[in-house]
Amino acid sequence: MKLHFLGVRGSTPAPGAEFTRWGGHTSCVAVLPDGLSAPPLVLDAGTGIRNLAPAPFRGVIALSHLHWDHVQGLPFSRAVDHPEASLELVVPGPEPLELLTRAFSPPHFPIEPQGLRGAVSVTSSGGSRNEESFVLRQAEVTHKGGITVGTRVECDGVAVVYLPDHAPQLGSSAAEELCRGADLIVHDGQFLPEEQALADDYGHATITDAVAFAERCGVARLLLTHHAPNRTDDQLDAVAKEWPDVVFAREGDTVTV
Repeated sequence: MKLHFLGVRGSTPAPGAEFTRWGGHTSCVAVLPDGLSAPPLVLDAGTGIRNLAPAPFRGVIALSHLHWDHVQGLPFSRAVDHPEASLELVVPGPEPLELLTRAFSPPHFPIEPQGLRGAVSVTSSGGSRNEESFVLRQAEVTHKGGITVGTRVECDGVAVVYLPDHAPQLGSSAAEELCRGADLIVHDGQFLPEEQALADDYGHATITDAVAFAERCGVARLLLTHHAPNRTDDQLDAVAKEWPDVVFAREGDTVTV
């Protein structure tokens, strides 16, 4: 399984010369099982989904939650808004189409989700589902501001858990269960240890929270994403040097699990 990081920022995009090396787009990861030329699964649809290959996307887009930085790229991706696209949007919460449409409709936006070109269906997340090339399992995790799910992807004999917005320090037994036996955790690492109060206030994790969580789960490989939008390239370079045993997601990178 390969993970292609299309967007690695949290909260808001970070444009400008100070953010080009690590990338300024918000959360989006394309999942490519072995033997496939196009990803059948995309995790989140932040502005990074604009970087998805321009061919029509056919597959599942699983949203962790409905905060702007995880959905705002949907109508701006040529692969998604395409006459030949065929996609299932998996949305946390009951009545998922109604939830998504609250922010994805006039006066907030010119069209509703089903105004996207191509075939679009919207379903509710949770539980397990077996697709042709992967297994998807989701569970609600701790994060402020609405229902948020963690996502476990299994294919090619490995398992990855995607937790881009997660506050393990607030107690997260469902997330720990989701991570059991995983090969890699892709986790929220937006805040530094000295920013713990901010992390708690916004329902996010510090790097130390994420490291402790991975240790509790017995998962050796940890990759941090959802970088703070005000954290410049130079600052992220310095943070990464302080934590040599942790991988920091970089926009455009492909990670093999």
